Amino acid sequence: MTVRRFSSRRERLDKAFLSTRLEGAASYDRIAGYFNSSLLDLMAEQLEAVSGTVRVICNSDLDPADVQTAKAAAQAQRLSWVAARPETLLVGEQEQVVRGRLARLYKLLIARKLEVRVLPDEAFGLVHGKAGVIRYDTRPATCFMGSTNESRRAWRDNYELVWEDTAPDAVAWVQEEFDALWNDARAVALADAVIEDVGRLANRTVISLPTWQAQPTPAAAIIETPVYRRENGLWAHQKAFVELVMNAHHGPTQKARFVLADQVGLGKTVQLAMCAQLIALSGTKPVLIICPKTLLWQWQAEMLGLLDVPSAVWNGENWVDEAGAVHPANVSNALKRCPRRIGIVSSGLISRGSEAAQMLLSQDYDLVVLDEAHRARRKNSGEGKESQAPDANNLMRFMLDVASRSRSVLLATATPVQLGPIEAWDLLNILAQGDDSVLGTPQSLWRKRPAHALELVMNRIKLPADDTERWQWFSNPLPPAQEHPDFAALRRSLSLSPAQSVAPPQAIHSMALGPGDRRRLQRFPSWMHDHHPFIRRIVLRSRKQLEEQKDEFGQPILQPIKVVLHGEREEDALRLPGYLQDAYELAEKFTRLLGARMRGAGFLKTLLLRRVGSTLHAGRLTAQRLLGDWGDLNGEDDEDEAESSEASFVRALTGPERSLLEQFVDALEREQSRDPKLAAVTEALLDWNWLEEGCIIFSQYRDSVAWLGEQLTAHLPGERIALYSGPTTSGIYHVGTFTPTSRDELKRAVQSGEIRLLLGTDAASEGLNLQRLSRLINLDLPWNPTRLEQRKGRIQRIGQRHDAVHILNLRYRGSVEDRVHARLSERLNDIRTLFGQIPDVLEDVWIQEALGQAKRAQQVIDAVPTRHAFEIRNAEVKLSHWEGCTEVLNALDVQAVLRKSWSERERPG
Repeated sequence: MTVRRFSSRRERLDKAFLSTRLEGAASYDRIAGYFNSSLLDLMAEQLEAVSGTVRVICNSDLDPADVQTAKAAAQAQRLSWVAARPETLLVGEQEQVVRGRLARLYKLLIARKLEVRVLPDEAFGLVHGKAGVIRYDTRPATCFMGSTNESRRAWRDNYELVWEDTAPDAVAWVQEEFDALWNDARAVALADAVIEDVGRLANRTVISLPTWQAQPTPAAAIIETPVYRRENGLWAHQKAFVELVMNAHHGPTQKARFVLADQVGLGKTVQLAMCAQLIALSGTKPVLIICPKTLLWQWQAEMLGLLDVPSAVWNGENWVDEAGAVHPANVSNALKRCPRRIGIVSSGLISRGSEAAQMLLSQDYDLVVLDEAHRARRKNSGEGKESQAPDANNLMRFMLDVASRSRSVLLATATPVQLGPIEAWDLLNILAQGDDSVLGTPQSLWRKRPAHALELVMNRIKLPADDTERWQWFSNPLPPAQEHPDFAALRRSLSLSPAQSVAPPQAIHSMALGPGDRRRLQRFPSWMHDHHPFIRRIVLRSRKQLEEQKDEFGQPILQPIKVVLHGEREEDALRLPGYLQDAYELAEKFTRLLGARMRGAGFLKTLLLRRVGSTLHAGRLTAQRLLGDWGDLNGEDDEDEAESSEASFVRALTGPERSLLEQFVDALEREQSRDPKLAAVTEALLDWNWLEEGCIIFSQYRDSVAWLGEQLTAHLPGERIALYSGPTTSGIYHVGTFTPTSRDELKRAVQSGEIRLLLGTDAASEGLNLQRLSRLINLDLPWNPTRLEQRKGRIQRIGQRHDAVHILNLRYRGSVEDRVHARLSERLNDIRTLFGQIPDVLEDVWIQEALGQAKRAQQVIDAVPTRHAFEIRNAEVKLSHWEGCTEVLNALDVQAVLRKSWSERERPG
């Protein structure tokens, strides 16, 4: 008889069928069920009885688009695996049992005795068919079909039916079905990252916070945070920076002082956030994060979303925690009563010289982080001004004071040099307050003679030949021993501990330094080239560097993604019809008239031109608000809160100003022709096939993207178009209606492929991973050039499915943006070579051009250096294997510490 029937109602199927059939088996091919559950519950102990290879094909929710490349497939598979949260099974009484099964499973996988392939369910629909073929060396093969999945529960506990058939034609039939699924082009091999995580979970242990604090390793605190379990993990350079900071914070000097100057798009925020989390967990004092107003909520959202770290934002009146709860400020010293260990405040609050700054200076910190640190600067910057005493702005003065009250200080900026190299020295001088290892004591040449120091490191003057002067430069501060054998030998000769940063100045004339040490001083030129404080303290990695460095498998540590630009030629600027050109010129006249009577170079005087340069619709709405009650001019689009006080000065429009505005509005309302930007967008989406590839369209202003969404829903019937802006203003356009939708839901829909067209304000340019999309349209060119880089970084990032991303930049012909584009085009590449990033001071070019001050605009461009102020050399990024970390922190302990207020003090351990 070739057919036998089995019922779990009558007998246990694992014993009556599976165990007996696999004993002595040479191979086993199995069509199983769903990927996560099947892999977690595979009967590893039974599979060990098979002498040859076991092959399992599983169903999954992978999108077919995710399996077009091996990298994308592996990443999508890893996300699907961790979404099941397998670590939650390692609790209670079942922990040891599950751990044993995972260990057996890992052993089979790592030995390649068990091979698994995953098939998207869209390939054949849901794979409900369960079948297998078992072959032997000395007896006929057998096959079976039934309801059983390849899981412990199915074979042991569930009610299941199995039909076995040993007929050769039956075996061939099931084998043919298996082979069809196994060899399907859409089936992908089990990702190495999944196999690695199985091994990690098999050895996973939860450790207490006091145990971790005795030797705080970053991986234990990070490996099971959302950035790993729900996102795309971390890049090698991000892990390397966090380890650098933690090693310094807990090292000989007990202080971490660095400038993080990575190019835009390389994830500075998450690196700093991890450092804040780890230092908060290992210390007892407050952690203070200072950033521009526009980034306050983004910082809080990214810390919570990527790291599950609670924090509180000071909104000017109250602290607001990660859940949106407001902690009233109607108490004394409210700013000092942050309800979370990590507090986030606006740099504008400090720039205005408010009382809040003094209150913040009245306490000590474990860590102070300053984002966009180039805003802390002297007013007298520029080439040739290095010898002048700094005329520090309020933010720089504050940072000099607070650095001496903080154990560690981290400064972040993609442009440490805006106009002159002295600005980089200024940043190091902030780090040096309270830490002699940065620039030495106040008597060191690095601090007393900054202009001369810069000339030396830039090789602009002859290096000193006298040993005494050479010793002065490198004894204060003396580099750490691990930096070079020469410094290790000098420290031994002088009996200096690792915590000592300064050598005695008279040592050069004493017997402490022997002949060998004095010969080492002859290598001073190479020391000055490779070991000066700027290299030691400024951490700068470029995308190009990371794409060229290879890992242990010969693969780039950062996925190379080419950027293809469109719309850059002079003839690509969009021509405005006659009446629209007239309207634009009226807006320019209004701007210049307003600017002539306003103080400073605030955003209000150029507000109309900024918005009309985005879309004519946004310009019209802005003009109507200016003519009315001014509406909310300080909304989510604002970039500088410090200038909002100018609003009251300008609200009373003069007669000529009001007349120009009325003519502008009348011109736009009288003629309702289409904005040429709409035609350009629809052409790219449909004729260029960008919609099919997935596209995000950016604008500075919600008015512009909301208008565009309303227009596109008519041009793209049936298409769901997402609008990502503020927390309460995001949603989906569909068949002519707008439905408010949470930003988390929009993010999920984009990542799952349900939405392929996303409209976003610059709220979407930070902290949002959009690698599922590969096309980007800039509806406008932001006057702050850093924003363009931040937008590009949303799609040029890890996990991008394409080798190249395409970007279209739109601008009106003859507009401020068009004129500035022409001015910068000749020198933009040169300017970028500063640090691979356009300096923010170029925002002044737009302002001057808008105010009709072409000569001053050109002067701003000419003032920017065209080459590196000095060369920053970074060694290859250290590769750290956090993914294999088996020790994890107790999540409850972590939350308990991070939710403590600034007023609470508790010694670690």
